[in-house]
Amino acid sequence: QLQLVESGGGLLVQPGGSLRLSCAASGFTLDYYAIGWFRQAPGKEREGVSCISRSDGSTYYADSVKGRFTISRDNAKNTVYLQMNSLKPEDTAVYYCADDCRLTYYSGSYYPTDFGSWGQGTQVTVSS
Repeated sequence: QLQLVESGGGLLVQPGGSLRLSCAASGFTLDYYAIGWFRQAPGKEREGVSCISRSDGSTYYADSVKGRFTISRDNAKNTVYLQMNSLKPEDTAVYYCADDCRLTYYSGSYYPTDFGSWGQGTQVTVSS
């Protein structure tokens, strides 16, 4: 059974704090796919956050997180990470890890916008 499992959320983080999310795959090898993260906040549309390519490890980010979030992969552990620094209250959302991350070219840059299958999500809450 192919499965993605997110972890690392479920904590209350103060503004300016950091958190690292993990996405572990079972039933398939992560490095066969471009893997991404998207988030969903109550009453808001889904937002593509980041994507890491399958081939050369190129990374892509939404403008709202660029410079604060870093996506990485550890193929030996079959895991993708999302390091989140300088967190803001507007980062509060459920974060999902997904395979088959696809990009859209807009205004000179590529942005993660479409995803395949995703896990159950992990809650990130940023508040003082």
